[in-house]
Amino acid sequence: MDRRRSASMDVSVSIPAAASPMENMSDDKIAIVIPHRSPSNKILPLGFQLQQHEPSPHPPPSGFAERVALPLIKKVAAELLGTFLLVFTVLSALITDEAHGGALGLPGVAAAAGMAIVVLVSSLAHVSGGHMNPAVSAAMAAFGHLPRPHLAPYVAAQLLGSTAASFAAKALYDPLNMGATVATVPTIGGAEAFAVEFATTFVFLFVVTALATDPKAVKEMVAVGAGAAVVMSALVSGKWTGASMNPARTLGPAIATGTYTKIWVYMVAPPLGAIAGSGAYHALK
Repeated sequence: MDRRRSASMDVSVSIPAAASPMENMSDDKIAIVIPHRSPSNKILPLGFQLQQHEPSPHPPPSGFAERVALPLIKKVAAELLGTFLLVFTVLSALITDEAHGGALGLPGVAAAAGMAIVVLVSSLAHVSGGHMNPAVSAAMAAFGHLPRPHLAPYVAAQLLGSTAASFAAKALYDPLNMGATVATVPTIGGAEAFAVEFATTFVFLFVVTALATDPKAVKEMVAVGAGAAVVMSALVSGKWTGASMNPARTLGPAIATGTYTKIWVYMVAPPLGAIAGSGAYHALK
């Protein structure tokens, strides 16, 4: 190989700091410029937002931003609103199905619940995490993904949102027999119902933990994965336990309708299943 040919194949990679790309080029070298990636393309931790810096005598690099924590009151408000919308959607689907002779059926009600999860988690995940479920919040707090002092305000907001949604549905659909339609009352024994709710919540939190907490996961899939897990579990256990997987979803309608049959199952099994499911993924990781 002659000298000229060797020189023509000499390629170098450079990442310039401030100089123009043309200034780094010589007669026998090609400069490949790799621009800095904007942090706005990155998924932020729970409760953080990007805030651009104000102009200063020494401006930061283009696209530079800092993480700013959201106030707890905004997170709690997001959980209250999200739980209200989730429970109201699920109850409306159940009542519509009953009023129209099973027009939706179990697949339709399961799809409505799953799509509500997708929409609401996509909307609120960057604000509060989009839990809308005391079992999810308990699992996240148990493994350090939610500050433990935030657990009580989160749960209180979720229970209040569910109860408000249940009374709103009762006021809107008052002529109908809501108690038998919207309450999560198991059609099997207490022990069997406990096992079903534990297992379905285990699967739900295993999926959520994998997608929401693992840095290697595709964060954009959190809402889709959570919604799909809800649909799957509802199709499997809807006829047995109502596929609650959520103490707030059960307690709100119970208060509004006065139906408390075997309610202990739904207050105990989902939180335990959630912690176990989240713990199982952490053990695998």
